[in-house]
Amino acid sequence: MADCIKFTVTGKPEYIKVVRMGIAALASNAGFDVEAVDDIKLAVDEACKAITCHGFNSWTNMYEVTCELHEDKMVIFVTDVGNGRDLKKEYRPCKNCPQDGDLAMVLIKTLMDQVEIKTVYDEQKSIVMVKNK
Repeated sequence: MADCIKFTVTGKPEYIKVVRMGIAALASNAGFDVEAVDDIKLAVDEACKAITCHGFNSWTNMYEVTCELHEDKMVIFVTDVGNGRDLKKEYRPCKNCPQDGDLAMVLIKTLMDQVEIKTVYDEQKSIVMVKNK
């Protein structure tokens, strides 16, 4: 059975860094090498931005990042669980948002071993990423 860690995060952009560092620490503790940890960290950062920001004029108000630690891999789910997008963007961290979302997915697919985008609930998205050891 896999260990499971879950972060429930307010959709503010400043918390993406906290999630990224938490997942990186989990990957390091799980025995991933430095290069794999860096790949995971960047992929999580981009997935969080894709779920919370890209393609919208406001931030989602809540999202979850769930990490399953298996003996041979790490599975990460980044899911929009908010009930709206009421956090107005005071600035755009992504220069070309929403077009940056396409680039983010290319980058994530390059860094991770498996990537899947799912629609959950009505229009809410989930990005599922797998990194093998």
